[in-house]
Amino acid sequence: MNMDFNLFMNDVVRQAREEMDAAGYEQLRTVEDVEEAFARKGTTLVMVNSVCGCAGGIARPAATHAVHYDNRPTNLVTVFAGQDKEATEKAREYFEGYPPSSPSFALLKDGKIITMVERHEIEGHAPMSVISKLQGYFDEHCEEL
Repeated sequence: MNMDFNLFMNDVVRQAREEMDAAGYEQLRTVEDVEEAFARKGTTLVMVNSVCGCAGGIARPAATHAVHYDNRPTNLVTVFAGQDKEATEKAREYFEGYPPSSPSFALLKDGKIITMVERHEIEGHAPMSVISKLQGYFDEHCEEL
């Protein structure tokens, strides 16, 4: 079987992007997109997407389901590590005190980092435990929408 790896990866990336779009997350693909989104008032959940298995099997399902909750962030955005490199690098500048991690979630308020759910809190965990962790942060830092 002869498979073009780039074609395969393009399909994986496309599907990962579509999952986040369908869940209501705004794709931040440029540095300017990140700066504009992070300048917004209110709480912003940033999903740092990736093509790894824990992103597809845990993080993206958690991102999709966690926001079906009374208290939730005002803004939902995503950057794609390894794909939109400059946008991801710019987003990580805001995650002061946290090392680069993907997949991961960052919760910001008025552009300032509040907390993160890092890869080590995602990989090997059930999606429901990540959802519960996110919703706990939503209860603590977000308002009912």
